Amino acid sequence: MAAGLVLALGGCGGGTDGKADAPEKAAADKRSAKPTPPRPPSRELVKWVGGLCESTRAIKELRTDSTTDLKEIRNPDEELFADARATGYLIDTQMTVDDVDQSLKGLGPSGVPLADRLLDAWQTKLKRVVPRLDEMSPADLDVAAGDATDIDKLVQSLTSPQPDLAALAKKDARLAAAHGRAEQCAPGWKPAEKSASPSPDPTPTGPLPKAADGTNTAACSDGRCEVLVTSSADITANGMSVHVTAGDNSVTFQTASTIMNLGGQGGVAKFGDTLKATVVAQNKDGAVLKFTIP
Repeated sequence: MAAGLVLALGGCGGGTDGKADAPEKAAADKRSAKPTPPRPPSRELVKWVGGLCESTRAIKELRTDSTTDLKEIRNPDEELFADARATGYLIDTQMTVDDVDQSLKGLGPSGVPLADRLLDAWQTKLKRVVPRLDEMSPADLDVAAGDATDIDKLVQSLTSPQPDLAALAKKDARLAAAHGRAEQCAPGWKPAEKSASPSPDPTPTGPLPKAADGTNTAACSDGRCEVLVTSSADITANGMSVHVTAGDNSVTFQTASTIMNLGGQGGVAKFGDTLKATVVAQNKDGAVLKFTIP
């Protein structure tokens, strides 16, 4: 009996010591376990997120600018230029929306389902807006001013789908990491300015250089020529008709859909992918203009 009692007591003591050691072992294991650091995002995902941030920022700025432009069109300083201003507003809006549409189409899938659904939602919105903007031809300047309100409604419909990218980044570690690394997503980021054309010289001196095609504007029919315009001329180049007026300090280009005024030599006027005009030199005697296809 004594031996059995000793064995029983020994067994109880051993069990108590094991239970006492368990919490200390668990605490030690917890201290030794270190959280696995998140994997850095792939370069492709950072680029994808940056591209989406850049496009959505462009749309946000367009919506803000559109509100301002619409007020100015409705209350122009000079009634004479109201339609021309509305035409420029339509052309600028079409170009910006088309650029964003093409940029988003070029992103492709990101590999993150949440982000891909957001991209799809943006593209659905653009599919409704782009065709309707394209239907609004700026050729009729009298109609363009009245269309400005409709244009603004289309622009304002391009609100960001919800949840937006910033909200999704809080739900997905990969998106959060990529969002933090993409410079286009940083507050206050602005796209780098494109290399500008040579600064126009407002006070050119000396005689005008000889134009390769003289005053023969018919040489411009293929879209490539260099001509002298002394006052005004109607030039058809690469299928586009342009009325050119050379003043003392500027050159004005007018087509059926736009008016551009360049203040001296070095200025460049672009008409989409159809035509580009460069003021080679200009003074009180006229302007030497070079037409090319972009």
